[in-house]
Amino acid sequence: MILVNNNSSLRIAIQKGGRLSEKTLNLLENIGLEFDNYKNRILVPCRNYDVELLLIRDDDIPEYVQDGICELGFVGHNVTAESKADVTGLRALGFGKCRLSVAVPKNNGIKTLKDLDGCRIATSYPVLTRDHFEKQGIRIKTIEISGAVEIAPTLNVADAIADIVSTGGTLKTNGLVELETILNSQAELIQTNQPIDAHKSELIEKLLSRIGARQQAEKSRYIMMNAPSGAVERICDIIPSLKSPTVLPLAENDMVAIHSVIPTDRFWEVMEELKSAGASGIVILPIENMIV
Repeated sequence: MILVNNNSSLRIAIQKGGRLSEKTLNLLENIGLEFDNYKNRILVPCRNYDVELLLIRDDDIPEYVQDGICELGFVGHNVTAESKADVTGLRALGFGKCRLSVAVPKNNGIKTLKDLDGCRIATSYPVLTRDHFEKQGIRIKTIEISGAVEIAPTLNVADAIADIVSTGGTLKTNGLVELETILNSQAELIQTNQPIDAHKSELIEKLLSRIGARQQAEKSRYIMMNAPSGAVERICDIIPSLKSPTVLPLAENDMVAIHSVIPTDRFWEVMEELKSAGASGIVILPIENMIV
C-alpha cells in the first residue's frame, strides 16, 4: 500500500501506458530529467533531480494527487473532470488533444440533443455525460461501458454514445456522427491541494519554468535573413517577434543580417512579405528551449 508522500522527493504520477505516457516522458526528458528502466517499474527515481515518478492507471491519477500521495500528476483533462477530484490544474500541455462528444447512428433521425430525451447513452464518462444532459433538462439512461463504446448502438445496447474523439475515424467506421461536444480536453499538469513543504514547492516552480520554456520553444522558431540596410525598418515591422530583432552588418556594403524569433504558425504567413521587402537567404531553425 502506498502512503501519503512524506519523503523529500517530489512525486509525480503519470500514466503507466497509453496515449499520454510516451509524450509525457518525452516532455520530462526534454526539460532535463533523466530516468532509467521506467518501463518495468512502478516507482522510478530521477537520476539528476529530486523527483520520482509513480506509474499508474490514468483513472487513478486524480485521486492519488487529491490525496497527496503524489504532489503532481500528468493526466488528460477529461479524466480529471470525470473524477471530480479536488486538485488544481497548473498548466495545459498542448498534447493529447481530444473531445468528449455525443455521437449517434447516421440517418437515424436524431438531429439535436433534445431528440435523445429518454434514450440510452453508452459511455465511459457517466458523470460528465449525466451532468451535460441534466443541465439541458434532458432525461437519459447512462449505460456505463469501459471499452469499445462505439459498437453499443450496433449491438442495440444503447441508442447513442458519449465517447472520446480525436480524429473521428472510429466514429465513421462504426456508422456514427457527432451530435454535440461535451468537453474539449488535452493533457494537463495537476497539483494536490494538500499542504506542500517549501522544498517541494521550489521544485514545482522550477519544473513549471522548464515546462514553460519548452512550450514556448515548441511554438517558436529562430529566423535569420539578409537584407539591404534600407529595408530594415520595414522588415522589423513585418516580423511578429517577441523582442526587437538583432541586426548585424555584413561584409557586403549596405547589407545586414537580421536575426529574430517568431511564432511558428506565423512563418509562412509573413515569408512572402519578407521577400517582398527585400529579405533573402531566409533560414528558419528549431529552438530547443526558450526563456523569455
